Amino acid sequence: QVQLVESGGGLVQPGGSLRLSCAASGSIFSIYAMGWYRQAPGKQRELVATITSGVATNYANSVKGRFTISRDNAKNTVSLQMNSLKPEDTAVYYCNADLRLQLGARSTWWGQGTQVTVSS
Repeated sequence: QVQLVESGGGLVQPGGSLRLSCAASGSIFSIYAMGWYRQAPGKQRELVATITSGVATNYANSVKGRFTISRDNAKNTVSLQMNSLKPEDTAVYYCNADLRLQLGARSTWWGQGTQVTVSS
C-alpha cells in the first residue's frame, strides 16, 4: 500500500557529508510526520530526526548542529543532510512516515534502510 524508498547512503571519511533522501508513494491521504532513525550493529534503533507536516523538527542530541532534516510536502519526500560525520554515525538509516491511508487508517511505515559508513 505504501512504499518508502531511501537513497544516498555510502562510505564517507570522518568530517565529510552525505545527503539521504526518502520518497513515499502509494495509497497515501496525508503524512503527519516523517523522520530518520538509525541502527548500529549490536544496538537498538534510535531516533535521528523528525519533521512534522508543519515543519517542526526534532533532533537527537548527538546530531544537533550537524544534521538537518527537511521535507517537501507536495512530493512526499524527506531528506537528511549530514555534515561533520563521525565514525559513531555509522549505521543503517531508516526512513519513517506516520501517515493516513486513503482508506482512512493511520499507520507507521518504514523504508528498507540505507547503510552509512564513516571511516578513513
